[in-house]
Amino acid sequence: MSENNGTTDGKPDLVALRAEIQRTRADLGETVQALAAKADVKARAREQVTQTRQRLLEQAAFATGRLREVAGHATANVKDAAGQTASASEGAAHDVAVRVREGRVPMVLIAAGVAAVVGVILIVRGRR
Repeated sequence: MSENNGTTDGKPDLVALRAEIQRTRADLGETVQALAAKADVKARAREQVTQTRQRLLEQAAFATGRLREVAGHATANVKDAAGQTASASEGAAHDVAVRVREGRVPMVLIAAGVAAVVGVILIVRGRR
């Protein structure tokens, strides 16, 4: 427990004993506080809920940002495809109109062309 601090009668020094008692009390107080913190299940559960909530909010914010980015790219791609399809169909329609006026295109080909244009338009609109 304590040593003989040079006293002649073999008894420990009273000051040294009191200092050791103070250290022991401080250690015991810290140990009691640590045990009380571990025993407080409600506080630990609240802390876990708070940490989980924070982590989920961060993940949701990241996912929302990523989704907006992907949606922006997809919208741009659809607009580009629609513009290309519209210009291609306009060009095809013009060519067909010229040939029809000149009488060089059979009616079956005209119907197939119109069906193809309508199909492309429906496909492009279906992607939106």
